Amino acid sequence: MNKLTQFINRFPYNHPNFGISNLMKYVVLSNVLVFLLYTFSDYGAVSFLAFNWDAILSGEVWRLFTYVLMPSSYSALSFAITAYLYYFIGNILEREWGTGRFTLYFVSGVVLTTIGAVLSCIIAGDSITFSGTSYLYTSMFMAFAMLYPDNQVLLMFIIPIKMKYLAVAGAALFAWNMVSGLITGNWFYVIVPLFALLNFVAFFFEQISSAFGYYQKRSQHQHSAQTIHFKTAAKKQAQQQKKQGYRHKCEVCGRTDTDYPTLQFRYCSRCSGYHCYCEEHIANHDHHTD
Repeated sequence: MNKLTQFINRFPYNHPNFGISNLMKYVVLSNVLVFLLYTFSDYGAVSFLAFNWDAILSGEVWRLFTYVLMPSSYSALSFAITAYLYYFIGNILEREWGTGRFTLYFVSGVVLTTIGAVLSCIIAGDSITFSGTSYLYTSMFMAFAMLYPDNQVLLMFIIPIKMKYLAVAGAALFAWNMVSGLITGNWFYVIVPLFALLNFVAFFFEQISSAFGYYQKRSQHQHSAQTIHFKTAAKKQAQQQKKQGYRHKCEVCGRTDTDYPTLQFRYCSRCSGYHCYCEEHIANHDHHTD
């Protein structure tokens, strides 16, 4: 995976002329054109663009990629919102990454989606027909959320919500589709979401692995015997102060904060558990390891 990530990072620099400027404009315009053809005619007028495994095996190989030109929804309101949203997201990703990297992300997403669809047809032994790029658009949305996690959008035009939470919802949708596909034996809903997700993972592998390593180290630190849990320590201190008349007591010299109010006391981070020492012995004592 590291080599793949290095390839992705270097590809735009090694091929500066690669890419289609304003790619999402052309994708969305093609979606609008197909939507209008469908609206003023019927599905038969645009069905030759859809992915259909039987038709592909009969020689209509253009269907391997032309399904991208078709909208994922033929409801006017849903189509308008989706088209605007992903035109907006695509333009921001292109400005952030550059034309070459964004084009690579989009094209690799299409290729992986196509591979997933072909594999699902081969494994299931049945023909599958679908159109639109809902899984690819979801991976674009997750990429946008990874880059701008704290940006807010208005859910249902009313409720402000951060992008990172919507990305979690998108990941949950991926997982739900895959689980549903496994339960029903529909391999399309298992393999295609998985391949679409691979595109996102490949481009953000460094960030994902860094975040995973951070939380893993944080968890290990929090559960370490040397970690001082200050809420527990504060509660213990309050009980001890109430019972014995002092809050801190040096385990070496026995002095307390009640007898010596100006003396500084500290807890040793190298000792196992909660062990208090005065400023003279915090760096000069035998460390507890049990």
